[in-house]
Amino acid sequence: MKKTENTGTLIEKMLAGDIRSLSRLMTLVENSPEEVPAVMSSIYSRRKQSRRIGISGPPGAGKSTLLSNLVRHEDAEGKKVGVLCIDPTSPVSGGAILGDRVRMSDLFPPERVFIRSVASGDSLGGLAAATKLHTMLLEASGCDTVLIETVGLGQVGYDIAGVAESLVLVLVPESGDTIQILKSGILELADIIVVNKSDRDGAAEIAETLK
Repeated sequence: MKKTENTGTLIEKMLAGDIRSLSRLMTLVENSPEEVPAVMSSIYSRRKQSRRIGISGPPGAGKSTLLSNLVRHEDAEGKKVGVLCIDPTSPVSGGAILGDRVRMSDLFPPERVFIRSVASGDSLGGLAAATKLHTMLLEASGCDTVLIETVGLGQVGYDIAGVAESLVLVLVPESGDTIQILKSGILELADIIVVNKSDRDGAAEIAETLK
């Protein structure tokens, strides 16, 4: 009973805008998946529909630059932003893009921009399920925009595209990873494809195009 009461208290505090409770709830569902049904039933009808933008592509393509610029644009528009940095290769930390979380935490105040690393999601039924759950928690906390970044190739791109309403694919011309993405077929799911380095600074134009 005590555990349920604590979960309910965390949910109410999160719904009231408490960032610490949001973080604790995310950790709770990751470590105790049996709590997911109770959390989902409590927040499902009380969340707002956010604008979900996925950012996918190979390592070193410039996703970090585009992500930061998109956050700046949404923040300047008065939007509350949630960021999920996803690395399915790491079981714990979010691995290769943990640096993005640290860097962005220094750039943006947590009451405006909440950043979270998501790993494999095995305990929650896979990466797509984990991403969807965390996105719903961000929406329940009041986020207007949720940005989902991944370094994944192949299936992980499909996982993220299934959660995000829009997908931005960031590519490195003539690289082996880009060829792998072309072969995977995910190119057909992308709403915007960013290839030229200068385009990664055009976050405002991309955000407007995706409206």
